[in-house]
Parts: sequence; C-alpha cells; structure tokens
Amino acid sequence: MKGEHKPATHPSKSSRAVPIILTLIVLCGFSFYLGGIYFSEGKKLFTRNAATAEGASVKSFSTSLQIKATIFPECSSDFQDYTPCTDPKRWRKYGHYRLSFMERHCPPIFERKQCLVPPPAGYKTPIRWPKSRDECWYRNVPYDWINNQKSNQNWLRKEGEKFLFPGGGTMFPKGVGAYVDLMQDLIPEMNDGTVRTAIDTGCGVASWGGDLLDRGILTVSLAPRDNHEAQIQFALERGIPAVLGIISTQRLPFPANSFDMAHCSRCLIPWTEFGGIYLMEVHRILRPGGFWVLSGPPVNYENRWRGWNTTIEEQRTDFNKLKKLLTSMCFKLYNKKDDIAVWQKSSDSSCYDQLKNPDFYPPLCDDGTDPDEAWYTPFRTCVSPPGENFKNLALKATPKWPQRLDATPERLSAVPQASPAAFKHDGSKWKARAKHYKTLLPALGTDQIRNVMDMNTLYGGLAAALIDSPLWVMNVVSFYGLRSLGAVYDRGLIGSYHDWCESFSSYPRTYDLLHVDGLFTAEGHRCEMKYVLLEMDRLLRPQGYAIIRESKYLVDAIATIAKGMRWDCRSHDTEYKVDTEKVLLCRKKLWYSSSARL
Repeated sequence: MKGEHKPATHPSKSSRAVPIILTLIVLCGFSFYLGGIYFSEGKKLFTRNAATAEGASVKSFSTSLQIKATIFPECSSDFQDYTPCTDPKRWRKYGHYRLSFMERHCPPIFERKQCLVPPPAGYKTPIRWPKSRDECWYRNVPYDWINNQKSNQNWLRKEGEKFLFPGGGTMFPKGVGAYVDLMQDLIPEMNDGTVRTAIDTGCGVASWGGDLLDRGILTVSLAPRDNHEAQIQFALERGIPAVLGIISTQRLPFPANSFDMAHCSRCLIPWTEFGGIYLMEVHRILRPGGFWVLSGPPVNYENRWRGWNTTIEEQRTDFNKLKKLLTSMCFKLYNKKDDIAVWQKSSDSSCYDQLKNPDFYPPLCDDGTDPDEAWYTPFRTCVSPPGENFKNLALKATPKWPQRLDATPERLSAVPQASPAAFKHDGSKWKARAKHYKTLLPALGTDQIRNVMDMNTLYGGLAAALIDSPLWVMNVVSFYGLRSLGAVYDRGLIGSYHDWCESFSSYPRTYDLLHVDGLFTAEGHRCEMKYVLLEMDRLLRPQGYAIIRESKYLVDAIATIAKGMRWDCRSHDTEYKVDTEKVLLCRKKLWYSSSARL
C-alpha cells in the first residue's frame, strides 16, 4: 500500500493485473463462504439479525450480558385492566369509521408504561379448571355491566363473592348445550373429529367456546373491548381461549384457510354492508369446506322480526342479500333450522372462475395479494381462491382429530428449510422438553395451570407435547419470523401472529404460564428486553409461571429485570445439560396496590 503513494513509482499494466486477479479470487471465495453460511444458518427457528444472534452465541461461552438492577414501581390502581393497544383512554384520537378506534392502536415508545399493573383489590387465586368454566371470583373481574344489562339472557349472574355462568346467551335461551346440540344435528362433521378449530366473533363471555371444549373443538373467542366491559377477561378467567379483536378495517392476525368453523350469534356485524367486506375476511380465514354458522338477524326473520325493531319485508330483503352475497363468494347454504343457518365454503376451485369476469362482484384478488398477510393489513374487497399450491387444505382432505395433530402439515412446505424429517424431529424434541419442564415445575400437567402461551413457537411443538394435560396453548408466531402459523392450524391447534415489540391483545392477568424459547436472542435487535418482560408481567396471573429458555449469555440479565418485577427466578440446566443454554423458571408474586380499596 505504501508503494501506491510514491510519485516516482509507476507500475506497468501487467504488474497491476496479478494483484487485481488475486484480489478478485479472494473476494469470490470469501463471498462463496459467506453465502454458504447464510443459506445453511440464516433460516433457522426465526429470522434473526445475524450479527446480534452470532454475537450472543459467541459470548455465551464465556460471559453474560450485564444489566443494572431496576425496581419497577406500581402503576396506579386505575390501570388494573390496562390493555395498551386497545386503551379506551386513547379512542378519541382515532376515527369512528366502522368502529376502527376499537382496533389495535399501540402507544408510541415514549408513552409506554414502565410500571407493574396491579390486581384488583381482593384478587384471589383463580378457581381451577373445570370448575372455573361455571364460576369465577367477582373480585378478579369486578365488572357489573353485563350482569346488569344482560340479566334476562343468563350470560352470567352474581351470587355472593362469585359470578356464575349458567350458559345462557341472546340466541340460546335454553342454554348453550341445547344450542350446540342443534348445531351438531345440522353439521354432523362436528361429531367425528372433522371440525377441530373454530372462531367465535362477538363471543360474549365465551359460553359457546366453553361448551365446544367437551366436544373436542378448540375455539378462539373474539370480541372487542367495548361497552360490554371485559368479555374477553371473563372468558380467560374461566379458562377458555380468547383474544381481543374486532372485524373492522384490518385483517385478523390469523393466516388464510385456518379455521374449520366460524360462528356469529347475534354479534350485530353488518355482514352485507360496505360491499360485504366483513364476509370476505371470514372467507379468508375459513378452510375450504369449512362452515360459517349464523344465528340472529336476519335468520328466522319470519318468526323473529318483531323483536328486531324492523319489518318483515326489511328482514326478508336482508336475508336474500346475504344469500346472494355468500353464493357469489362460493359459499352454499348447507343447512338451516330454527334460528341457525349454516353455509359451507366451497372446496372446488372451479367455483372461483366466475370471479374472473370483470363485471362480477366480488372480484378475484390479483396475484399481488397474499391472503396470509395478517398483521396491520387493510381489508380488500376481493376474494382469494384456496391456495393452488396446496391440494389437501380442504376440510374433507384434512386428517380427523386427533390424527391430524401428528400428521405432517401440508403447509410445512411453505416454511423455509422445513421438511417432514425436521417436523418429526421437532415433535420428539418437544416431548423431551415437556418431560423435563414437568420435573422443574410439577404444577405443569395439573389443574394449577390452565391458560398457557407459547410466545414464539414454530410448529406448536410444546402444545402438542402437552395435549393430554388439562390446559390449552395460545401458539404465537412472530410475523417477522418464519410464518409457520398455517402449519400450526393444520395440526388442529390455535394461535396468533404477533410482534413482541408491542403488547398482546389480551387483558392483564390472563395466563398461568408463559413459555419463551430463544425469543430475546431472536428479537433482541428489534424489541427491548425490558418492555417484553413488562408485557409478560402484565399477561401473567399472580402466582403464575414463566419458563424462559435462552442463551446463557442472556439469562442473568433476564433474571435481574425479573427480580425488579417481583418475580422469583431460578436457573436450571436444559434436558441435555448443554453449557450454552439455560432454562430460567420464574414465578410472579401476588401483591396488592398500596392504593387499593375494597
């Protein structure tokens, strides 16, 4: 290099050519080497920042991340039901068009709370499953609106220190059991393991989803935070799967072709308005051959119209509009009796050929529309046909439950570097891990743990390994990682896309166990560890547990932050006692706000 700066030196072209050629050879070889590393290592469990992940793994052999201890203060008692991304205190900042203010609107980073959400005064350890399905402590969910406003419909009633759930609802005055019995008569596939996953839009206190659990059907109960006051918190307090959400202007956080059945019982969604856009979202998330069940207006309008503040002519028109719209979207009326109508989504792709006609409505989505895009993705007034790359997504082609749990999911092929052998290995790995977790946490597999969240799953391996335990698992897949959630649903499990740089769509104190597998290593370059742990504290019930499986480099830092959140943590070896990875088992203490008043 020094010779290049001497003015008297002028190398010939031939003398310069040799170093240039050598340099090119070295660069090509180095690029080839880096390329090999990228393609062999770059698409593992999650899409990671290569420098961060590699740096962490190298440091884990010899050192640990140092974090200064911090004691987090209590939030004020009026934050006991704080839901950061669906906060009513922020609604006035957003428009009322199609109730979009009830969708996710997360606070900017400078408004994030760095305090611990307190439980209500008088909070008690939740009643254990299955007793919890029928009753809960009033002080755990101290909200009276539904009890006062819906008392004639038997959603719930207050007796002494408890809320009781008699199984009533607007459209099932004889009880949810009789309502579902009729539904099973209309849909025989509910009886033989064909129907396994369901979604209930406008779920109330999730009595429908709770009843289906005994029938082998796993339901995601969905409702917004609205004047019904804590519907989703009631559901989760009962031990029934539920998330905050609303069908408004953006897609729900689920992949296309996921649910075997969708249900709406007088949920008052205007299905035929706005060009039928809400039904297009139901069509997107429903598996080919799946069922859409509607009870309430305008079904059975001939006998019900007098109670709907309308005329029989208006209801007849609405029902005919609904049938016409569903037919144009390749649904067929499958069965109908009394207050329940059932449509089935076509599994015949040829039905969608008519949508190619430019004069037809709704139109076919163009090739640039990815039906699996489901994180802050606006609705589009178009319909996507079932994936042409997948021939066995149809409900009749899907293995029946429970065989589908261990069958290789067809959508595995859409996950980078996935294979049937890798899927089988993943299942064996999680069986060994679950067995080890039970030795560390004997409560796992008992009635002490009901609501579980696997915060960064791949194929739902932990949920599958715990399938015989009296619990359910919300499988969360990072939308910025490998989008494997479709394969999770193919197995007959439930879950949601999410970004852990934001808060999850749930109330505080709604999970008994949170499980983390390398989340901080995978997402640490995007999401600050402190805020993720504070969100975990918000979600976790007092005396609930967290199993954090992480690089040895990060475990001490996590434990330091957790101590400031009033968690008790202990570090353990993994089942294979590898030196680079540890299992941190934590338990959240039960404490009360210093300002709480009974």
